[in-house]
Amino acid sequence: MLKIDSPEEVRKNEKIDQKILSQILKDKLGSSSNLFELKQYRKGYSNLTYNIYWKNKEFVLRKAPFGAAVKGGHDMKREFDILSKLSLHYDKVPKTYFYYNNKNVLDFDFYLMEKLKGIILRPNTSSSLMPNKTTLKKLSKNFIKTLSELHDLDFRKIGLEFLGKGQGYAKRQIYGWSERYNKSKTDEIKEMNYLIKWLIDNLPKKENYSLIHNDFKYDNLVLNQNDCSTIVGVLDWEMSTIGDPMFDLGTSLGYWVQNNDHPLLKKISLSSTTSEGNPTRMELINMYEGFSKIKVDYPVYYYVFGLFKISVIVQQIYFRYKKGYTNDDRFSNLLSIVRICSLVAYQSIKKNKIDDLF
Repeated sequence: MLKIDSPEEVRKNEKIDQKILSQILKDKLGSSSNLFELKQYRKGYSNLTYNIYWKNKEFVLRKAPFGAAVKGGHDMKREFDILSKLSLHYDKVPKTYFYYNNKNVLDFDFYLMEKLKGIILRPNTSSSLMPNKTTLKKLSKNFIKTLSELHDLDFRKIGLEFLGKGQGYAKRQIYGWSERYNKSKTDEIKEMNYLIKWLIDNLPKKENYSLIHNDFKYDNLVLNQNDCSTIVGVLDWEMSTIGDPMFDLGTSLGYWVQNNDHPLLKKISLSSTTSEGNPTRMELINMYEGFSKIKVDYPVYYYVFGLFKISVIVQQIYFRYKKGYTNDDRFSNLLSIVRICSLVAYQSIKKNKIDDLF
């Protein structure tokens, strides 16, 4: 049976001074507490997430990873502002409490938010612990329905215009992620070079604009602990912006690994989507078209973009590991993810489809 996502002891090289943090919490939350405990959610690869137990209540603290210096990434104030505004109009995001940025006290900024209790399907969740076929079928529909609902939100009414201008989004994405890859490149991967040129040469001529999450996948969703087919929260809004919803869908497709995919793609566990009951990527697209009433004209392009973006994100994390900014052993084999994701994207282009590629 699946368990509620639980924090663990803080990694040695990612500790926070608890005395200083306790004083900050006292100042911001209005009272001191002898019931103070700090733990860490250790499953993610990007921003660091901590669990705080304070006066019989739990909170979540988010901060950038140590050594992160990616332009436009790991912006805690931006993420705090998104959640603060969005939570007033949308019931599937945690409420925020405060943002803290005083380098005279701490050498990093962070924000504190509500803890949403529930179940998270992690990429390495054992198949024996996964929900049954019927539940997963319902969940996958709610997954796509929730994504289409996000795209239908009025970002102007919510006050999120500051996230981006929309127009020209596709070109900025392809050139931007290509530049990030080249700046974090550690090894020569011919498929990545091919993808960059292909994505530029085949830029979509038509774009729509909406609020997009940009990292929408199972392990960024909190599920109802009594009914795993029901989504109670959407987490990790770090990369959300105003852009083309097709690219958001493409990112989700990139993480959506199927049971008949390349064995190496299944091995790296991008998501927990290989269990029976989960649809194919084309079935996801058909569901999205049904919920959103938007035609997905070129699924290969958006799927390839999703895999390319995942490859670049992983490459950036691997670059930090190679530079010695983190000694987390999980990062040592990340280059294999870049290699297999770019290979699968290349195969999708050559076969001009997104399912049954090998």
